[in-house]
Amino acid sequence: MPTLEDRLAGVLQWFGEIGGWEVLGRGKGDPVIVTELVLAALYLLLGWYVSQLVVSLIGRQVARRFRRPSVTKTILRSVRGVVLFVAILFAAAQVGLGTSNIFVSVTVFSAVIGLVLAPIVGSVINGLFVLADQPYEIGDLIELVGNGPDGGTRGYVEDMTLRYTKIFTLENTFIVIPNATMRERDVINYSAEDTRSRLSLKLQVTYEGDLEKARAILERAARETPEVVASGPDIRIGSARYPSAPVAQIRDFADHGVLLELRYWVKDPYYMGRVESKIRERIWAEIEDADVEMAYPHSHLVFDDTSGTAQVSVEAQQQQSRPVEFDER
Repeated sequence: MPTLEDRLAGVLQWFGEIGGWEVLGRGKGDPVIVTELVLAALYLLLGWYVSQLVVSLIGRQVARRFRRPSVTKTILRSVRGVVLFVAILFAAAQVGLGTSNIFVSVTVFSAVIGLVLAPIVGSVINGLFVLADQPYEIGDLIELVGNGPDGGTRGYVEDMTLRYTKIFTLENTFIVIPNATMRERDVINYSAEDTRSRLSLKLQVTYEGDLEKARAILERAARETPEVVASGPDIRIGSARYPSAPVAQIRDFADHGVLLELRYWVKDPYYMGRVESKIRERIWAEIEDADVEMAYPHSHLVFDDTSGTAQVSVEAQQQQSRPVEFDER
């Protein structure tokens, strides 16, 4: 009974006779080379199809089991890689490469370019640590802390692999950072577990103004902003609890005025700059009609009999018998 190789060789030979080309062979009675190459290609194609089929079959079960998109993607990629590797072994065996030859070739190849692969291996190992430590997850809004060119960059974690982390920034750009670098970076995660984030806004008012009214303006401006948590039960962070409503407190008695700090919670951390701008607009609109004035740097210079001699002219009149006060603004 003819085998699959014999049938495929006969089909190729028939096409060769029609097309006028000759099928190459190793010798009398040996399988044709074209047949082996076609079978190897079929193995690779079958392996790719089986890998996609296996991933589609176990994808939901893996997602329910681990409930972390990064871990789920890593497992499914590993399964796909294993199936493709098995298909490659079958394809290599079909063209005459035995398993021992493959492993010897891989060993020699790895030894030659070991130095080149070292950073990649390091990134893979660090990727395993990142997945285990769970500092962030796919979809989280994070900020890179540091003095480097990407320090202060905010963005969403688009993808996580064993080699790198892909971040989609708020400027509509992508940053791909090796996991070895990410493990050494300080990362602020704004959407881990609870999407509510506590922010602050500072404002300095003059000593002559109504301090209580200034604090009331700050708190009211935050409460009337839809993106801000206006009220509700206290929000727990660790063992501490903080009021959910906006609170304006005296931060410092500064040189030029009283420094107030508004602490408030936003419902989602995705538009923090926009929310802060809305609060500042409301504060600006209400301060104009209130007995509150924003402080700015200014100095008072006073000269009297104990100040020595000062050459001062005010409206062409010499006033040496009384102190002269200047307000430099």
